[in-house]
Amino acid sequence: MYYHFLLLGCFSLAPVRGASQPSCELRKGFNIPGLTKDGDIIVGGIFHFHFDTTPPLEAHSFTAEPPSPTCESFDLKEFRLAQTMIFAIEEINNNTKLLPNLTLGYKIYDGCRSETLSVKAVMALISLQDEDLSESTCESSLRIPALLADAGFISTLAETLLTGPFAIPTISFSARCQCFSDREFPTLFEIVPDDSHQIRAITLLVKYFGWNWIGLFQSNSTYIAMETETIIQNFREAGICIAYKLVFSKTDSREKIREIIRMIEQASTKIVISFARPAEMEVLLREVVHQNVTGIQWIGSESWITIPILTPKENARFLRGAMGFVVPDGRVPGLKEFLLQVNPFHSPGNTLMDEFWERTFRCTMAKQQDKINEKSVQQCTGEEHLQDITNPYTETSQLRISYRVYNAMYAVARAIHNTLSCGEDRCTNMSDFESQKLLYYLKTLSSINVNGNSTQSHHDNDWVPKYELINWQVRASDIADVVSVGKYDGSATFENMLEIDDQAIVWSSGKAPQGLCVDSCSPGTRKGLRPGQPVCCFDCVPCHDGDISNVTDALFCTKCPLEYWPNELRTECLPKEIEFLSFDDGLGATLAGFTIGGVCLTIATTVVFYNYRHTPLVRANNSELSFIILFSIGLCFLCALTFIAVPSHWSCILRFTVFGVTFAMCLAGILGKTMVVLMAFSARHPQRQAMRWFTPSQQRIGVLILTLIQFTICILWVFDSPPYPFKNPSYYAHILSLECKVGSDTYFWGIFIVIFLLTAVTLVLAFFTRKLPNSYNEAAHITFSLLTFCVVWATFFPVYASAPEKYAASVHAFTILASSFSLLLCIFAPKCYIILFKPHLNSRKLLLTFSSS
Repeated sequence: MYYHFLLLGCFSLAPVRGASQPSCELRKGFNIPGLTKDGDIIVGGIFHFHFDTTPPLEAHSFTAEPPSPTCESFDLKEFRLAQTMIFAIEEINNNTKLLPNLTLGYKIYDGCRSETLSVKAVMALISLQDEDLSESTCESSLRIPALLADAGFISTLAETLLTGPFAIPTISFSARCQCFSDREFPTLFEIVPDDSHQIRAITLLVKYFGWNWIGLFQSNSTYIAMETETIIQNFREAGICIAYKLVFSKTDSREKIREIIRMIEQASTKIVISFARPAEMEVLLREVVHQNVTGIQWIGSESWITIPILTPKENARFLRGAMGFVVPDGRVPGLKEFLLQVNPFHSPGNTLMDEFWERTFRCTMAKQQDKINEKSVQQCTGEEHLQDITNPYTETSQLRISYRVYNAMYAVARAIHNTLSCGEDRCTNMSDFESQKLLYYLKTLSSINVNGNSTQSHHDNDWVPKYELINWQVRASDIADVVSVGKYDGSATFENMLEIDDQAIVWSSGKAPQGLCVDSCSPGTRKGLRPGQPVCCFDCVPCHDGDISNVTDALFCTKCPLEYWPNELRTECLPKEIEFLSFDDGLGATLAGFTIGGVCLTIATTVVFYNYRHTPLVRANNSELSFIILFSIGLCFLCALTFIAVPSHWSCILRFTVFGVTFAMCLAGILGKTMVVLMAFSARHPQRQAMRWFTPSQQRIGVLILTLIQFTICILWVFDSPPYPFKNPSYYAHILSLECKVGSDTYFWGIFIVIFLLTAVTLVLAFFTRKLPNSYNEAAHITFSLLTFCVVWATFFPVYASAPEKYAASVHAFTILASSFSLLLCIFAPKCYIILFKPHLNSRKLLLTFSSS
C-alpha cells in the first residue's frame, strides 16, 4: 500500500488554473526511454537494458527532487528479450484466430537492474502519463492489462505490490521464489516453476554422483539467501554436508575476493555450487582467471549458467565442465530474421535503439562532431548489417529465456482471448474488459498453446517442472559450447526424475571429482562420527566381534544371529562351528568304548554270579541284592551314552533323571548289603532278634522305597522344570556349544543330595562292620568303592561348572563310568576271582572255619 499512496501523491491529476472550463494534465512526467507501440490493448514490459547504475554526484538537499541514477553498460541480451516480446506481439496481431479484430500494443521501459528505477518504470506504466484525459472527470480508462517483468526478487516484490491494488497481473518469466504464494501475491503469475524444483534437481544431481562434501557460494541478496537456506535444508535431509559457505557481492574489496578464491582453491572439495547473480559471478570468475585457478567443478544456478561470462575465448577453460539445470530450450521460428531487421534509422529519436546500435557497432549516432570523442569514433551510417555480427543479441542457438518471454506473451494473449470471449471474427465486450478477469483466466490456464503446440503444462497453480542438465564443454578452438547431458522431470516417479548421460559429460579436471570429506567406509566397518565435525566427516571403525556390515558407509554394524559368526572381513555371517560330544569325536568314541566295556563286564559278572548262585560265597553275599546292584551298575554304564551325540529334549531329560535313579538303586542295594552283614553279625547273640527285620523280601522293599524317593524327585523335575537343550555361545566366539541346561537347580541338587546321603549312611555302617570275620566281611570292599565314588564326584563338580559343554559332558560321562567301575571292581571283582580262580575257597566248611576263628 505504501507504493500505492506514493503513486497517488506524486502523480495525481490536477485541474489547470485559469481555464474557463476544467481540464486535466499530469503534474510530473517520467521521461523514461522505452520501446512503445499503440494498440487496442497495451501490454507493459520492464526489461533491464542496462545492468549497472551510477548514483548522482550531487548530494540530496531534501528541498528538491533528487536526480535519478544514471543507467550504464548496455545489455544486448536483455534487448533481445525485449525484441522477442515485440516479435510475439506482432505475431499475435497477425494471427486472425487468437485475437481477431484486435491489436496489441506495448510499452517497454528500462529497469536498469535497480529496484528504484524498476519501481519508477512501473509507476510510469500504470499512470498512463501519455494518454488523453477526460476534461470533465479527469479520469482515464486503465488500458494496461498485464505487465511482463524480470526484475529479480526485490524488484518483483515491489512491482507486484504496486500493481496489486489495481489487480494488474504481473507476469514474471524468471522470478521463481517459492515465497511468492498466491495468498500474499495474488496478482503475480510466474511462467516457470519456482526454484524449489531446481534445488531438488541439484540435490538429486549431487546424490547421483555420490558427493556429500561440497562448497556453497551465494550472492549477498535476500532472495538468494532464502534459496540458499532451502538448498542447505535439502542437503541436510539428503545427507550432504556443506564444507563452507561464502557470501559475496560485486562491490566487495579486491582483498575479500582474493580471500574467497584462496578458500575455494585450498578447500578439501573442488565441487562448488553457486547460487549467484551474473554480476557477482563475472567479478569472481575474472579473479579466478587472474589467479589461474583451475579444476573447480562449478554447479551453477540457472541465473548465470547459460551466460557467456568469460571472454575472450581462451578464458573459457576456467568454466570447462560447469553444470546446471535450465528450462528446456525452445525454438521460435522467424525470431532470428526479426532480430536482424532492427535498425534505429527506422525509428529515429529512440535513445534505446541508438544505444543498442552504438554498443553493437562501436560507432556513434550523435550528429554533432563535438559529441564524437577524441578517439575518432566513427559515425553510424545505417549501412551496418547485423547479419555480420555475432554477439548475445544475434545469438539464437540458446533461446531458453527468450522462449519464456515468447510463451508469456502467448499466455497473456490466450487469457485476453478468453476474457473477451473472442470468436472466429472478432472479440466482444471490450467495454467490460477488466484486469481481474484477465488474472482469473491466466491462473486457470492448463497449458500454453503456441501455434497449436502445447509447450508447457500447468497443474495445481504451478508449472510442471522440467529442466535440462547442461554442461560447458570447450572445443579444440577454445570455444565453449553448452551441451545438454541430462534432464529432470518433476512429474515422473522418483526413480525416473533424473536422467543423465554420464558418457557425454566433460569434467573440469578430466574425470569425475570425488566430493567426499573422507573415503567411503568399506563393508566390514561402520561410520564413527568425529566430535564437532559434520556427519559427512567420519572415521571407519571396524565392526565388533560378532557384528558385520555388508554395505558401503554403514551407519552401524549388524549383529550376527546366534548360530552364525562373521568371516574374517566381517562382511557376512557364516554358520558357527557346532561343538558337542559326538561318537565321531575321539573323546566321545573312547567314552563309548568304555561304556560298552563296562556293560560287557557287568553282564559277565552277572553271568558268573548267576551260574554260581548256589555256591556258599554267592549265597553268603546276599545274591538277590547282588543281582540288583549289578543291574543298576549296568544301567549306570548305559547312562554315559546319553551324554554323547547332539543334545535333544529327551536325551537331556534322560541323562539326568536315569542317572539319578540308577545310582540311587545301586547305592540302596549296597546299603542293603551292608545292613545285612551288620545284622548277620548281630544275630550271633541269641538275645538279639534284629535279623528278622532284614529278610530278603524286606531288603527288596527297602531298596524299592529308597529308589522310589529318587524316582519321585525326577518325575517332579520332568513335569515342573525339565532339562532342555541349549545353544551356548559364551565359551568361544566362533563356536556354538550344544549343551543341556538342568532346568531347575533345586531338583538337580536334590538328586545328588539323595545319592550322597545314601553314600554317607553306607560308609558309616561299613565302619561298624570293620571287625567282623573276614569270610563275611565286605566292609573293606564297600568302603574302598564308596571312597573312590566320593573322590570321583568331588572332582567332578568344579570341572563341570567351568568347562564348555563338550568337555563338561565328557567329564560327566567319565565320572559316571569311573564311579560305576569302582563299584563293580571293588565289590564284585574279588568274589569273581575266588569263584573262578580259587574254587577251593568257595566251600561252606572253609567259610565256617574262617567264621569260627
